[in-house]
Amino acid sequence: MASNLSPDSFPAPASILIILMGSLGDLVRGLCLPGHIKRQWPTATVTWLVEPSWQTLVNFHPLIDEVIVFDRPRGIAAVRDLHRELKSRSFDITLDLQCHFKSGLFSFLSGAQCRIGVHPRNAKEFNWIFNNRQIANFSDKQPKLDHYLKFIEYIGIRPSTEPDFGFAALDDDHLPPSLKATRRQDYITVVMGSSWVSKDWTHEGYRDLVERILGNGTHGVVLVGDASQQRPADRLEKALGSERLLNITGRTSLLELTAVLKKSAACVGPDSGPGHLAAAVGTPYVALFGPTEPDRVAPYRCRPWVVQANQECIGCYKKSCRFGGVNCMEAITADLVMPKLIQALAAGRLF
Repeated sequence: MASNLSPDSFPAPASILIILMGSLGDLVRGLCLPGHIKRQWPTATVTWLVEPSWQTLVNFHPLIDEVIVFDRPRGIAAVRDLHRELKSRSFDITLDLQCHFKSGLFSFLSGAQCRIGVHPRNAKEFNWIFNNRQIANFSDKQPKLDHYLKFIEYIGIRPSTEPDFGFAALDDDHLPPSLKATRRQDYITVVMGSSWVSKDWTHEGYRDLVERILGNGTHGVVLVGDASQQRPADRLEKALGSERLLNITGRTSLLELTAVLKKSAACVGPDSGPGHLAAAVGTPYVALFGPTEPDRVAPYRCRPWVVQANQECIGCYKKSCRFGGVNCMEAITADLVMPKLIQALAAGRLF
């Protein structure tokens, strides 16, 4: 393995390609890297390779100079076009933050002299063969954000204590019209689901929690999520019938959702992409954990407000649940969630 590099190892301005196309949560964590890089290498050019789903977030980041989109649904034609695009560029460093064959291949196609990937023990699908440098082996019990920071530490960049995820300019103008119309100031955002069925909470849990929030008379509630969660959100809205409940599930753009989360007093929901977005804009997130490991993937600075039932099946990392009886998410009740939510509200903004 090659020795670590110093910032003087490359001519200024260095050209850096970041490859991170995966889940929303992973991408949001990685958005802090351009800020760290630019503090030490202000003249560096930072390019990000992303898939269409998250392009708007990457485009919004003021410290990302260029965005390359891999249009994955087009299959082999998209790979061909991406190869042409990468060949037309010149990169000094590629940071392959993912661990799969696809990201490794794209790292290789970047043509960068220094291609940094994960350690072979952390890699999947022979990802490591495409990169000529690797960061040290990393425990899967340590936060994934810290894992990403190891990439910039490898090239001699010391992370600052205050990360910049790129959302400082996101203001009320980006809120969805339905929320602007209500002029609601104090609200708690409730995330209605995740990308895994096994991470989703129960209707009864949501109903009990939202009733308690509305019952205290202090905060309204905004329900959010993607189109797949619209039906359970509509069901909850109908069951409660409150004027202080706004359901915008499946009706917002990604930037609108981020603005909603930023304006929230606090947010609550399962381990999900919106949870990481909330943390990235400084809003405390009460995360309901079951099949995933909070020490690894809890949102930034939100570990104190994790809720996890004491069930033998926790941490299974299964996307669908086959556990007999009451499973880890069904065992989470509003009685467990409310104290954490009260703590999060008292703590105020994360930064």
